[in-house]
Amino acid sequence: MNINRRQVIRGGVGLGALALAAPAVIGQAKPRAVVIGGGPGGATAAKYIAKDSQGAIDVVLVEPTREFTTCFHSNLYLGGYRDFASITHGYDKLVPYGVRLNHQFANTIDRDKKEVVLADGSRLPYDRLVVSPGIDLKYDSVPGWGQEFEETMPHAWKAGPQTQLLKRRLDAVPDGGLIVMVAPPNPYRCPPGPYERASMMLHVLKSTGRSKAKIIIVDPKENFSKQALFQEGWEKYYPGMIEWIGPKIHDGIKSVDPKTNTVVTGFETYKDAALVNVIPAQTAGKIARDAGLANQTGFCPINPENMKSAQDANIFILGDACIAGDMPKSAFSANSQAKVAAMMVRGDLTGARTFPARYANTCWSLIETDDAVKVGGAYEPKDGKIAAASTFISQTGEMADLRKQTQAENMAWYSAFVADVFA
Repeated sequence: MNINRRQVIRGGVGLGALALAAPAVIGQAKPRAVVIGGGPGGATAAKYIAKDSQGAIDVVLVEPTREFTTCFHSNLYLGGYRDFASITHGYDKLVPYGVRLNHQFANTIDRDKKEVVLADGSRLPYDRLVVSPGIDLKYDSVPGWGQEFEETMPHAWKAGPQTQLLKRRLDAVPDGGLIVMVAPPNPYRCPPGPYERASMMLHVLKSTGRSKAKIIIVDPKENFSKQALFQEGWEKYYPGMIEWIGPKIHDGIKSVDPKTNTVVTGFETYKDAALVNVIPAQTAGKIARDAGLANQTGFCPINPENMKSAQDANIFILGDACIAGDMPKSAFSANSQAKVAAMMVRGDLTGARTFPARYANTCWSLIETDDAVKVGGAYEPKDGKIAAASTFISQTGEMADLRKQTQAENMAWYSAFVADVFA
């Protein structure tokens, strides 16, 4: 989920580093696939290219961190349903499949030479490149807020220290305190995420005797994912504790003041909040934009039949950074796209058989203990985009046993999913 990926050879720079930086030459023993980004898209692609090619492709995963903290289920950490260690995963288990780890930032992509320029200046040649850099935050999208204020008004939209900071700040909210969430405009990572986060905040406040606290969601969107389901749950479990305000009411977010924890809208000014959670607008990771892989939207168009960049047939783009048609920006989507891309990379580099692309996604959201809802679908290339072939969503008024079963499914999915990606 970090962006602008770079890496250093495990164990230091030496002959191994020189070998990775050596140029590709005619007659080399293996073609090389380089993967930038170790999130659900990149890690899955690296694993499946290496595993399914059975050593026929040299696979290098470029990821600056040695551990990945998942945004998915970080809300459950916030709500006290998971501990932080349980949402943090390493990469070492990918090595036995044949993935070589390079823990250094990738500075730039030289598309003409088919090389990735690393932080130390060395160049990593590729035959095929998979780019899964996640998102960048648009720090100038909320007037008065910026990167220098992300400690005061945390976003926690990249999991890790920001997630832990948000939890500490939530735990410090007094009974009767005000939380203001500035929700992001479309498109953004994890469409139901802000509203599950609000649910988990409400759960913590209520369960710790702070039922007089209140959450105001100031939203630039006229509607949001699973809206009827969340609002039904909020009214059932947390009456009077939360208010969602859309743009027709608030008339725009005019500014925030990190010094006084104030949020100014065209409708009302919220002063002296105990916590302001600013989730800004988002764009594709910088390395993808700098390489000319994004269009005017800030995200990267792809060929829906294979996840190849619309700008460069040697590059595949996955996850939050790509324009995936009807597919939402989610970890499940990135993993599904990565498996298609891995198959296509093997086809390109080894002549292995490929099959028509098929994609899937499911997003679960926890509203209160044993009350979870879900949305998802199956997708396929159609009319120049990834289109929904079928969809499903939880219904309002469902029985408690079904919601409990959905949450059990949610927890089982997480365990199976991170094993699929990182183990």
